[in-house]
Amino acid sequence: MSVECGYAAGFVPFPDYEQVCRGDTGHAEVVRVVWDAEQWMLENVLEVFFQIHDPTTIDRQGQDVGSQYRSLIVVDNADQLERVRAVLEDQQKYWGQPIVTSVVEGVPFYPAEAEHQDYFRRHPEQGYCRVVIAPKVAHMRQDYASLWQN
Repeated sequence: MSVECGYAAGFVPFPDYEQVCRGDTGHAEVVRVVWDAEQWMLENVLEVFFQIHDPTTIDRQGQDVGSQYRSLIVVDNADQLERVRAVLEDQQKYWGQPIVTSVVEGVPFYPAEAEHQDYFRRHPEQGYCRVVIAPKVAHMRQDYASLWQN
């Protein structure tokens, strides 16, 4: 499995972090996940997605506010779109408020700058990493140990 942070679903080609943070590109901050389909199904990856963020807040994740923080899933094809919609419908029973996650098909992914890649691993002492991210990573490593065995 590999992950790469970046930007998607906006209208400015090749945006940079500052542009996205200003909110004038239409892009969301996203993570591209590539996994072995023999080991994990799309539905398994989406299960993790729904455990690590709040899909019920519009343009917000925790204290971060703005359209770049919207809940978004980008799919590559109609089959994935159908499967994601089924998972969204199933997930709704676990949330007290409506899920507002957007699903878009076939939009370009723009990798974030190098300093934003692998940020948690390189800055574990940073306050947000220590207080917010570390507990999520620990929980996911326990629940999804097979992801980290390879």
